[in-house]
Amino acid sequence: MKSIDRRQVLKYGMGGAAALPVLASPFGRQVLAQDPDSLTIAYNVALPSWDPTVGTSAVNPTLQSIYKSVFDQYLDLAPDLTLKEGLLTGWGWNDDRTQVHFELREGAFWHDGTPVTAEDVVWSLSRAADPDVGNPVQPVWAGIGNFSVDGNSITADVLNFDPVLFKWLAFLTGYVLPKQYYESVGAEGFEQKPVGSGPYMVDAFERDSFLRLKAFDKYWGPKPAFETVVFKFVTDATSRVAEIESGASDLTIEIPYEEFDRLREKSSLQGLSTPVSDIAMIFLNDIGPMEDENVRLAAHHAINKKAIVDRLLRGYGVPIDTLQAPEYAAFDASIEVPYDPDKAKELLAASGFSTDNPVTFSIQTTRGFKPKDFEMIQAIIGMWRDVGIEAEIEIYEIAKHFELRARDELAPAAFYNWGNSIGDPSTSTFFAMFGPSPHSVWDTDDLDGKLLPLLGEPDEAKRIAGYQEVDRYIAEKGYVIPLLQYVQPIVLREGLTMTPHVANYVLPHLVKPAN
Repeated sequence: MKSIDRRQVLKYGMGGAAALPVLASPFGRQVLAQDPDSLTIAYNVALPSWDPTVGTSAVNPTLQSIYKSVFDQYLDLAPDLTLKEGLLTGWGWNDDRTQVHFELREGAFWHDGTPVTAEDVVWSLSRAADPDVGNPVQPVWAGIGNFSVDGNSITADVLNFDPVLFKWLAFLTGYVLPKQYYESVGAEGFEQKPVGSGPYMVDAFERDSFLRLKAFDKYWGPKPAFETVVFKFVTDATSRVAEIESGASDLTIEIPYEEFDRLREKSSLQGLSTPVSDIAMIFLNDIGPMEDENVRLAAHHAINKKAIVDRLLRGYGVPIDTLQAPEYAAFDASIEVPYDPDKAKELLAASGFSTDNPVTFSIQTTRGFKPKDFEMIQAIIGMWRDVGIEAEIEIYEIAKHFELRARDELAPAAFYNWGNSIGDPSTSTFFAMFGPSPHSVWDTDDLDGKLLPLLGEPDEAKRIAGYQEVDRYIAEKGYVIPLLQYVQPIVLREGLTMTPHVANYVLPHLVKPAN
């Protein structure tokens, strides 16, 4: 087996999102909230592309709820993040881990009525591994090849060993697409009429407005409770509150916590909240003032994360100091960067800065994408000002963040929500901090040298311990500012039940009538 070298990891690239045409006539009022056969969700982002394996959309964690409603993944994640069967019912290594084997589920069908075949699985894996296609994590899929098919059984050679391969089968870009249909209609045709094998099929879609889904009667899994599901794309948090309070939508997410507390007290509504695998963080770009370690560490020590959680988020959050949430495999509670404004002032003074002569830079943030995201940054700027840091806010949409990050053009500081549904350190610390990754803007040889050997480490205990050591080094050097683990506020109308998902998925097939 060959190891993954730096040149291979440099191949990570971000493809552009395809333009989205209208699939059907504009959404009218024929599907309303509280219709017993339909579910209407006021969602916080709009879907920019129907290909769940290509471009920046494919690695946007927030879009996975929509993708997973229409497409199947190779493997799936239970609400507690346990790996479970998807289109594959069997998977594993051979004894010396030079081959992998998969077993395709019997009785799965595409939305056009044709059966899902092993050839579809092989084509999807091969396409994801093709460097010309634009899969954002192409080297992950390039780690296996030379496929062999025998009925529903598939084997492949391990070209580059990745200890997280099977977790990736249930993670970003890990979707199975229909080979024959895609090749017959092409990328543009697939955007016009996407076909998956998931619990719902696309009935109508209007860009930046809505998506209407219909239950797929040949779905291999449990029959969804609702025949029709509508995702309304409502990017403004205040409007999402109005949607659920007026009864125009049955369910919504990502609203301010004070509104969550207010709405859940209404007799017609109920609220769910659970810690999820998302992390609020501030990316630091190794440019300008962030090249100064004292400035980086001062910026971290100056932030009172507990106050942000208690006062702004009404207790809905867990302060953290690493890129591992408590549910992640490499979480280490002993890694701490304590709130210490006096230490922050000392560090800044050592570099010639003070409240009278502050260091200045810009910080980018979304506004309304996550509860209190903009307000959190406002509060942090106030904390920074008290120690000698003056930061100017630039507001952007989440799509702009992905675009700038892929080009390594983020500001010196940029707020972001990092989602990691599989809870592995390689898909948090490595991807967020390894310089050649398009998901990182920190690019220094010292950190890259510590991270790269862990990518293919076969000894699991050594791999996890290695990531914990790197996380401690990152905290000591101030290379990123983790803030907190999110708690997802979900409001739904009375009469519904929902199974919360730690991966922060809002899956319509996990919502059911209460009676």
